[in-house]
Amino acid sequence: MNACAPPLSVVIVTGLSGAGKNSVLRALEDLGYETMDNPPLDTLEELVTRAEQNLAIGVDARSRGFAAESVLETLQKLRLHPHLAIRLVFATATDDILLRRYSETRRRHPLAQTGTVAAGIALERDLTAPLAAAADLLIDTSTLPLPGLRALVEQKFGGSEQGLAISLVSFAYPGGLPREADLVFDARFLRNPHYEETLRPLCGLDPQIGKYVEQDPDFAAYFAHILSIVIFLLPRFVQEGKKYATICIGCTGGQHRSVYMIEKLSKELTAAGWRNSVTHREAASFKAGTKPLETSRSEP
Repeated sequence: MNACAPPLSVVIVTGLSGAGKNSVLRALEDLGYETMDNPPLDTLEELVTRAEQNLAIGVDARSRGFAAESVLETLQKLRLHPHLAIRLVFATATDDILLRRYSETRRRHPLAQTGTVAAGIALERDLTAPLAAAADLLIDTSTLPLPGLRALVEQKFGGSEQGLAISLVSFAYPGGLPREADLVFDARFLRNPHYEETLRPLCGLDPQIGKYVEQDPDFAAYFAHILSIVIFLLPRFVQEGKKYATICIGCTGGQHRSVYMIEKLSKELTAAGWRNSVTHREAASFKAGTKPLETSRSEP
């Protein structure tokens, strides 16, 4: 381990069954954490000390050999390692909410194999009470919807480089729609540089193409509508916990109009603070223009 490297983030996620522990683990996985759920507790220290990337481990009363005191002792040992940043997250909810969730899903409580769900909840609350008391972050999901839970996890553990991954893709309609597309806009009605002999060999990165396309009387209004829709939707995507958004613009050949519009959209989104990557799907088939065309890149 490089002494100058930041410590690895290790999140131990525990809590009451039905309170959202698995949802917390999935949110951390989307943030780039390696995740595992319910390993044997006697392997916990070894798993953490051998970690090579940020790690999230789910631990609860179902774990073999579970004892809250043993978990806390292991965490105390792990916190002595200077290259590890250990945090304990505990997910909880009120009894009536947990009862309702089990009723809705018709699942059996793991600690109520022969008794009532209420008895299982009470037993688990008692067994995990020391962990709840020691938690670095206590999350009550009683009134917290899933998007809110994901947003909370991202706020606490996301870091500056996390967030919505936006991919901007130009394409040619004859090749089909990009399978990963979330939003698709059609540029085929705009004036086509393909029919101008001097412009045909060029691509949307050449300034002559942009100038030609923007002379279409409907271009400015159409692009403004696209930008307005995208800027409106992106915060909603984030709010709903969406991790990836692929926005595509297509034209007939995927060389001129769509390429130019994707480049222009990328600049506008970057100026608005949205990180994005650009891919021109048909780039390999382009004829040589006045500039080399990058098939894919990222905007900071």
